[in-house]
Amino acid sequence: MATSAFVMLDSGFRTKDDVSSAVDREDLGTPEGLKKTAVGKPPRQRPDLRHCMSSNQLPSMPDFDSGFRSPGLISPTGGPQRNFLPVYRSGSCSEIGPKQHMEDEHICIDNLVDHLRGDMDFPSPGAFYGVFDGHGGSDAASFVRKNILKFILEDTHFPSSIETAMRSAFVKADHAFADYPYLDSSSGTTALTALIFDRTMLIANAGDCRAVLGKRGRAIELSRDHKPNCTSERLRIEKLGGTVCDGYLNGQLSVARAIGDWHMKGAKGSVCPLSAEPELQELTLTEEDEFLIIGCDGLWDVMSSQGAVTLARKELMFHNDPARCSRELVREALMRNTCDNLTVIVVCFSPDPPPRIQVSRSRVRKSLSLEGLHVLKGALDCDF
Repeated sequence: MATSAFVMLDSGFRTKDDVSSAVDREDLGTPEGLKKTAVGKPPRQRPDLRHCMSSNQLPSMPDFDSGFRSPGLISPTGGPQRNFLPVYRSGSCSEIGPKQHMEDEHICIDNLVDHLRGDMDFPSPGAFYGVFDGHGGSDAASFVRKNILKFILEDTHFPSSIETAMRSAFVKADHAFADYPYLDSSSGTTALTALIFDRTMLIANAGDCRAVLGKRGRAIELSRDHKPNCTSERLRIEKLGGTVCDGYLNGQLSVARAIGDWHMKGAKGSVCPLSAEPELQELTLTEEDEFLIIGCDGLWDVMSSQGAVTLARKELMFHNDPARCSRELVREALMRNTCDNLTVIVVCFSPDPPPRIQVSRSRVRKSLSLEGLHVLKGALDCDF
């Protein structure tokens, strides 16, 4: 299989100057500019909006055997849910923020079949997204962005056991980066990817990026931040001979899992407190699942998961543009004085904007609905 199809995604990356100029062109801050935005269907011919739609009946995918399935997260598959076919369309935004160097990378592929150009037999439809938060330079983040999908698809376990292929791909990327010439192997990166087939989405996370699902106004966290002072991570680190000092792994690194950072690791294959193996989370998308937010810790350091979902839903209801929605999340994080680079991806699963949440009069008199409480909590968090 040719590998060139996996290393041509530079057009998705934008620097601070690119984002600023895009915002200036659209005059988003003026009433005149806001009037230009159409409400309803996704805007067409936008260079930063990737849009993929399919109205064909799709083949059903077998359920994956996942040890990380959250009970109660997946809606029943009976009734109208069987006819639900998600549409993948995404937008992304990256900002350097207050730091001197941009070390984030990301990838957005709304149509894997078109992206692979027939290089392999691939289930349709499919999509792939990822955020890579680099540290100690951008070498590791750039290398993983260009190669992680290739490692997944070329793994011997793909597609019979996609979870095994995902775990193996992260470790292979870690080892390959150490051997790659002309790159600083002491550079490191966290990595969070989302691989979607039909209605099945598999999240793989190593580090402190975060994936949050917007489910009718509720925020559902699909990943766990791998911080060294997290109880489970601390126990794992100490069991393997490492230490946690003031929230830092061995007093050096603020994350417990990462690809790269070979100055902190031993020989390949040896047990190390700093792990490149991801945690996985699988779910089946339903009609209630409206969008996915994937962001680096520069966003989550200053905004809660529920606050981000509430803001994103409000924006999507107004203009239905995931690219503009991602920019608004970045802008909000900057206004809250984030101290890091910022990268945000918003993935929508429908061509239509999120519907308004309606609560019946009788329920309003007695109490707020659960969805209403989540919306109110997010609104207070966003200071609306």
